[in-house]
Amino acid sequence: MLLLSLFTLLEAHAQKPRARDLGVPFDGTPGPNNAITDVKGVEVGHTTLISGQGKLVVGKGPIRTGVTAIHPRGKTSNDAVFAAWFTLNGNGEMTGTTWVDDSGFLNGPVMLTNTHSVGVVRDAVIAWKVKRGEPDMEGYWWSLPVVAETWDGYLNDINGFHVHPEDAWHALDSAHSGPVEEGNVGGGTGMICNEFKGGIGTSSRVLDAKAGGYTIGVLVQCNYGDREQLASPVFPSAGRSPSTPSSKKTWAPSS
Repeated sequence: MLLLSLFTLLEAHAQKPRARDLGVPFDGTPGPNNAITDVKGVEVGHTTLISGQGKLVVGKGPIRTGVTAIHPRGKTSNDAVFAAWFTLNGNGEMTGTTWVDDSGFLNGPVMLTNTHSVGVVRDAVIAWKVKRGEPDMEGYWWSLPVVAETWDGYLNDINGFHVHPEDAWHALDSAHSGPVEEGNVGGGTGMICNEFKGGIGTSSRVLDAKAGGYTIGVLVQCNYGDREQLASPVFPSAGRSPSTPSSKKTWAPSS
């Protein structure tokens, strides 16, 4: 009985609360996992690379990076999905977008990693597909993978090139449905957002029957913004400092 209680306690501590669990109000009705995997068939996998501490030594660390893989129809499916993309502002490299624009299809997974690992992850996806020995749904043996990036160079030895093909393969092979690991995982391991620790996040919404009853899922690797740009449903001007004009007079805590 004591062991059972101990394991239950440890499991409870391991499950970090999400924003809704803490009472942050959001619109809409989430799916059962409140994750992109609530869309039927979607699977997500991560490889998280964390090692070393202290002063940066290029080629050694500290290492805070990784890879995230999103399979739109699951890793065993070879069916394409309709796709589109856009850029809101700033820079964010994403390979394979010319084919997405031209065809309207996504043939394979979407991968997320750091800025300087886009190439190795792209090549790893091609090798992964070749090893599986499967042409695309139309019988063609080619691949233009979609790999996107954000920069983790403040927290990670990004010029040490610590992401390797096997890291991408692990993310692809370990992808699963159900709850999605969030925070300091996968491609989001070394990210910063609004001067707070960033990372991977996901959510879903289920539309009501009048709107078709569809499920919409999102996954984000967040890495942007100054503190003053942060806003939330609880503190609409949460990122403002006391010296920044604000009609609502709400400010972020200092720590």
